[in-house]
Amino acid sequence: MKPGVLMMKKSQIAVLVLIVVFAGAGFAFYKSMPLSLYKYPPFAEYKDCSECPAIVEIPPGTFMMGSPDSDSERNDDEGPVHRVTIPASFAVGKYEVTFDEWDACVSAGGCSHKPEDKGWGRGRLPVIYVSWGDAQEYVSWLSNKTGKTYRLLSEAEWEYVARAGTTTPFHTGEQISTSQANFGKSRKRTVPVGSFGANQFGLHDVHGNVYEWVQDCWNDNYKGAPVDGSVWTTVDCTSRVLRGGSWYIEPRILRSAFRNRDRTVNRYSFVGFRVARTLP
Repeated sequence: MKPGVLMMKKSQIAVLVLIVVFAGAGFAFYKSMPLSLYKYPPFAEYKDCSECPAIVEIPPGTFMMGSPDSDSERNDDEGPVHRVTIPASFAVGKYEVTFDEWDACVSAGGCSHKPEDKGWGRGRLPVIYVSWGDAQEYVSWLSNKTGKTYRLLSEAEWEYVARAGTTTPFHTGEQISTSQANFGKSRKRTVPVGSFGANQFGLHDVHGNVYEWVQDCWNDNYKGAPVDGSVWTTVDCTSRVLRGGSWYIEPRILRSAFRNRDRTVNRYSFVGFRVARTLP
């Protein structure tokens, strides 16, 4: 065999060895990365009509729902921590529903309630003074208008999309500041949706601005909770779950695991909602 050929083969082998070594090291690093550092690909974003909310397609996945005993801010209703699997993709509002979007429903006769705005304005501000029942009217109107299945998120879906792969109290990490969300009366009112950066699923304002109604009935803890992302429809259905905290609330209540509830007929200046859509 000619020396030149032998040397070329040795160099090729050396290159291959280096590729294997670096690839192995890279894979080990990737496996050791916290979920909060994973980079999700861009997700499909679309609107089903000109008046409809922008929605983002969310991938299926598995996460741990609730807060651990080690969390000093934890409430008893945030446990026990349990694994939940979201079995299929679904779409979620990129933003909380706005006054513009709500008022379109009122003008079309789909929503019977025209909420006040406290003099803050309407437009791209999140709609406020809407009850859980009002939110049901809105998603029914969207469904009839578009021929798609619009609804509120389940509580498990809400926490899944709020966390967006993170395991920390907030999708921003261990802490959150007023430069990252609207909370703690720092602005003394709501702000236009999308005023702060999105989480890794591309969703804005999952922490603060307004509380968000979800579909689930209230339960005092997660014992017996669904593990497939579905809606929990037993126990106290005169009260429904609220998630995300608001402009009015201290930061501990903005945590991804924090749970609240209220009567389905009540309306407040710090409560709104976000839509979901079932995908074929």
